[in-house]
Amino acid sequence: MSLQAPEVSASMLSARGSELEDLVREAGRIRDEGLSRAGRPGVITWSRKVFVPVTTLCRDRCHYCVFVDTPGKLERKGIAPYLSEEHVLAIAHQGAALGCKEALLTLGDRPEDRWDVAREWLDAHGFASTLDYVGHLARRITEETGLLAHLNPGVMTAEELERLRPTAPSMGMMLETTSHRLFAEPGQAHYGSPDKDPALRLQVLEDAGRLKIPFTTGLLIGIGETVDERFDSILALRDVSERHGHVQEVIIQNFRAKPATAMQGVADAGTDAYIAAVATTRIVLGPDARIQAPPNLSDPSELARLVAAGIDDWGGVSPLTADHVNPERPWPQVDQLTDLTRAAGYELRERLTVHPHYIRDRGTWIDPSLHDAVLRFADADGMAAGSAERDVSGADTRNSPPKRHAQRFPRIEDDPAGLSDDAYVALMTASGSDLDRLTGLADELRRSVAGATVSLVRNRNLGSDQVTDPDLVARVAADAVDLGATELCIQGTAAAEAPDDVYEQLLRAAREAAPTLHLHAFRPADVIDGARRTGRTVAEQYAALAAAGVDTVPGTGVKVLDEAYRAARFPDDSPVDLWEQAIRAAHGLGLHSTSVLFYGHGESPLQRVRHLRRLRAIQADTGGFTELVPMAFPGGDHSDDQHRAVHAVARLMLHGSVNHVQAAWTRLGIEGATMVLRSGADDLGGTLYDGRVVPEAGVEHGQELTVAAAERIAKTLGRQLRLRTTTYGVAP
Repeated sequence: MSLQAPEVSASMLSARGSELEDLVREAGRIRDEGLSRAGRPGVITWSRKVFVPVTTLCRDRCHYCVFVDTPGKLERKGIAPYLSEEHVLAIAHQGAALGCKEALLTLGDRPEDRWDVAREWLDAHGFASTLDYVGHLARRITEETGLLAHLNPGVMTAEELERLRPTAPSMGMMLETTSHRLFAEPGQAHYGSPDKDPALRLQVLEDAGRLKIPFTTGLLIGIGETVDERFDSILALRDVSERHGHVQEVIIQNFRAKPATAMQGVADAGTDAYIAAVATTRIVLGPDARIQAPPNLSDPSELARLVAAGIDDWGGVSPLTADHVNPERPWPQVDQLTDLTRAAGYELRERLTVHPHYIRDRGTWIDPSLHDAVLRFADADGMAAGSAERDVSGADTRNSPPKRHAQRFPRIEDDPAGLSDDAYVALMTASGSDLDRLTGLADELRRSVAGATVSLVRNRNLGSDQVTDPDLVARVAADAVDLGATELCIQGTAAAEAPDDVYEQLLRAAREAAPTLHLHAFRPADVIDGARRTGRTVAEQYAALAAAGVDTVPGTGVKVLDEAYRAARFPDDSPVDLWEQAIRAAHGLGLHSTSVLFYGHGESPLQRVRHLRRLRAIQADTGGFTELVPMAFPGGDHSDDQHRAVHAVARLMLHGSVNHVQAAWTRLGIEGATMVLRSGADDLGGTLYDGRVVPEAGVEHGQELTVAAAERIAKTLGRQLRLRTTTYGVAP
């Protein structure tokens, strides 16, 4: 197809097959011309950021949004209407420690106009409006952490834009669409959302242009707009950009349906339609436009097509915080994004929140009060300084003294599970900025496996050393189901006078009373005891338990896999080799198990490392471990640094082997569990319901984590709670 200017039309958006290939080819050519004109041929950019959700209250009712909460939801979660200054600054400081340069402040539109609780919070804290608070936060973030704020608060008046200009070098607001129909007609995506009036949003773009504010905007593809409406939206962005020159990037975002929204049944934007929209936008806007596609909203296999279609920017990617607008779509790891970009024939380089052209002409585009803050991060070309010289976290190391761990393992991210024992021992004792970099990397690995989620299983524990009456176990199992539990965990070695088949009796009773309940039961020590009672081998005992109803088994029973140490310090534990034989036997029968590392009882860092190596070796042979549970030893000599380092190193060493690392909240407390969930852990274990039938029979009686409390923890981390099965499936 010919793509000369007179023939550019909405029909390009419908191109498919060979016509789409031609369209993509032309878009790529135009993009490459623009990159050469910009002085960065073959370079695709990104920004390292933290995502700060200032408030999830909003006066709009967009039919596809999961970012927004109501006051009732926040109250049930125990969350304030706005993030506090302290919380915001804590996020920013963490991001700065990980090499971030941008703080993206995102929020709902003018929540105080709809919700009394928002107005009351602002009044109580001395702010005239939400935007007043946003400007205050932006100033404090830059003053105290050095990060450059990018403001994304929705619709703003010209006066508000002018007032906020000295607080941030760039701002943004998605146009989404110029379709008035989607705003005005009942049932359409933007009906009932006063800030989604296209005329209002176009006025914001005009005002930002007149005020010389570098501005990010874009379109949301697939929310019900027609092809002609989509093309009109592209033309509107071209026109406003040509008038003012302030549109620093245009995001072409593909619609992704989300559960529990009015549009949950609407199909995601089709890949070909999305590619055509990207290519058409590039052709219409021309070579000097910066076109962005969010890399987390497409499958990795589709990113090369986006590059071919003319994008030259991936936008902000965070090593710390989730994409709170699309929490189900985790960011790709930067090294993965680098490899995918390189495979498409381009180099990935880091930029700042404000694009290079505007930094070079900062006298026109950036408030003088922000020049020093911007130049602190910028190189002579206006890109992020030293973006090719990164340590494991991405922090700029050009002007920093060499770090001990960075020297010893300069490329941990290349092979996190392939370091030497000495290297892992050194990481086990990391502190300060070294520890921050270690936990940052571990958290990136966690995100690559678990996404922006924290998982939890609804369960109850029962000690078989306390309860050996099958009828009582049956009542406990039925009660657990009534409480909403999906798992009953039974462990403990039965008393000597108990029947020889006591373990099978308990399982059969629980299974008969609660056929759908997952039975997670009996440690290697309990199985060894059962084998002794019945004269069976350990493997035969596991088979008998499986026949009686066991589904998975706990992998506890030894503190650390070092036989000499066990014999001297914990002689009542199972011998290490016998424990391993039992676990391998269980796995051989198809019974999955947990695995555990107890720490803080006098063991050395090397013993911890060797313990994890042995678990990985077992996993390589059997594939039977579902998770690792690092357990702080009761009464041990622990520090926050130790908790963080143990969980982070476990994540590194088991990467690609055991996918899940648990934060044992019963040992660490809620604050400690939250801390290690930022250090590589992804799971909170179980609720540990006490129940109404012999509640004291649980091995950790009195310690209960409600689903609501777990949701609050996840929200604090910028993640979603995922209720799971024992084996990490989706809970019913």
